[in-house]
Amino acid sequence: MEGIENLIKELAYPRDIAIFSHRNPDGDALGSTMALKLYFEKMGHTAQIIFPSEFPSIYSFLPKTDDVVIFDFEKERSIDIIEHAEMMFFLDFSSLDRIDKIGELIIDKKVTKVHIDHHIDPEPIANYVLSDTTSSSTSELVFEFLSMIDGNKEMDIDIAKCLMTGLITDTGSFRYSTTSKTFEVASKLMKYDLDLNFIQNKIHNSLSEKQIRILGHALNKRLEIIPEFYTGIITLTRKDYQDFDIQRGDTEGLVNYILMMNNIKLAALITEQPTIVKLSLRSKGDISVQKLARDNFKGGGHKNAAGGHAYAKLESVVNKFKSILPFYIRT
Repeated sequence: MEGIENLIKELAYPRDIAIFSHRNPDGDALGSTMALKLYFEKMGHTAQIIFPSEFPSIYSFLPKTDDVVIFDFEKERSIDIIEHAEMMFFLDFSSLDRIDKIGELIIDKKVTKVHIDHHIDPEPIANYVLSDTTSSSTSELVFEFLSMIDGNKEMDIDIAKCLMTGLITDTGSFRYSTTSKTFEVASKLMKYDLDLNFIQNKIHNSLSEKQIRILGHALNKRLEIIPEFYTGIITLTRKDYQDFDIQRGDTEGLVNYILMMNNIKLAALITEQPTIVKLSLRSKGDISVQKLARDNFKGGGHKNAAGGHAYAKLESVVNKFKSILPFYIRT
């Protein structure tokens, strides 16, 4: 990180710090931001997290999740935090449009801004930047950042638990997007007496009956296989959302089940929202869903995990997705 010495000086005395991450926060967004908040509080700072929207309840086992401010529900409080912030940290997103209306509120704020992220094509939105697209997760980069700040002197079991959650979720329990550094960080985190089985169970074995029934319905009634392009698609309609009372987080990880088939290289979950159609994409090997999402659905992400959206009817989005497969998959 260029200029880290100056940033360390700015953090040498108590500051009011606001920490932001993207809409529909996942385990890495929550783990990295919460770890940074807890660490800064141990350093004597006041730190508050703002998300544009709520996070899945499965991550409520992490410490102080009740302190997270959700802009959709607490707009006035969010604005007050932004107005009083002396420093801002942007985690796990590459551009301000990923935090929606919050971006409009902070773009012109004359405060120190720090960007920590592992997505490609980061926009110039901060004074200090720690960006590495080879990193498994933003949580991995936060560990690196804290090492730069003071050698991780304030690390404890709660902070380590948050960072490990980010590593587990963004690597699919260390199945992809890993490097030797990822395992080095995980090894160092385990020195804080983490109960890895507890964390894994909270992340992967905490589904409700409703979520299991949604999974069964999606795989039985809404899964379409396109064998010539090694692709599987699950579509969920507005009626599905009504019939199963699907709420935010209920479809978390659903797209990954498609990739469990040995003949599938690309998976898509396409959902019909009230005003928008959203796509969650996953792939194996050299297929870049990041490029597919960026070129066609105003999205982005990682090579093998990305998302996008379209203001169109569900049927037309599904048809467009099918029509572009020959340009991204070699048969």
